[in-house]
This record gives sequence, C-alpha cells and structure tokens, in this order.
Amino acid sequence: MTDSRKRTLALFYCRNVPGSSETDRQAIEKATKGQVRLFPLPCSGRLEPTHLLRALEEVADAAYLITCPEGACRYFEGNRRARKRVERTREIVSAIGLEPERVGIVIGSKESPRTLTQLATEIFDKICQMGPSPALRSPATEVSASDGRRNRL
Repeated sequence: MTDSRKRTLALFYCRNVPGSSETDRQAIEKATKGQVRLFPLPCSGRLEPTHLLRALEEVADAAYLITCPEGACRYFEGNRRARKRVERTREIVSAIGLEPERVGIVIGSKESPRTLTQLATEIFDKICQMGPSPALRSPATEVSASDGRRNRL
C-alpha cells in the first residue's frame, strides 16, 4: 500500500540568503500549500539540534538548514557552527533509526548564488523521493467493542 500523505519540509534559513524576505517566505509557503514551512534565523549559527529534532517530531518529513556562503557570515563563524550542529543532529537521527538524510544543510555559494525559492524547491524535490517519515505516523486507534472508547495501540 502506498502512502498518499503529502510530504512536508521544515526549512530553516539565514536571513542573508538571497530572496529571503518575508514576502518571499510567504510566497513559497503559499505556492507549496504549506508543505514547505520556512523558519528565518538571524544567523544560521543560532540553530540548535533541538530545533531540527522538534521539526521532525512534530511537523516535517525532513528538516534542512540553508546558510550564507562559507566565510561570508556576518557573525564570522555562524555557518561553521551550524554545520557541526547539523552533523550532530544527523548522528542522533541515525541512532534512533531514521535516515540521516532527513536532516541536511545547504551552504550558499558566492560564485553561483541561488535564491531561497530555488533552494527550497531543490530540497523539497529531494525529500519527496524519500517517502514519509515514520516519526510522523499517527498511532493507530481502535474502538473497543465493549465500551465504545478509543484505545491507542
């Protein structure tokens, strides 16, 4: 049986990514009918592993981070810190039995900058190939024949 549930992506991003204004964010979310949820950050270095893990637990099949180009962070080391935190989160996700590809990072490029819309589309297409996250599956319920109450399995 195939799962017809639509995929969702939690996408955290540095506000210095080209095309990352509030208007752009709203347009992306509207165009994807809410399947891509965007979370702006003043700096990608502010992201903590708990942000990514919480997104996977509550709203998304995958959680990614888009940073400004390496060496172009206005806070000097923000995107380097972010990379380490994403790598640590991938280790945690793998240890609990999920595919580590459900968490990722895209580091912007100075030579060929891409907009938030372009990057979001690429990442979303990638996660759609993965299939649904087992972490988001709703627990099955059954109705007890004797009393009509629902019991979680």
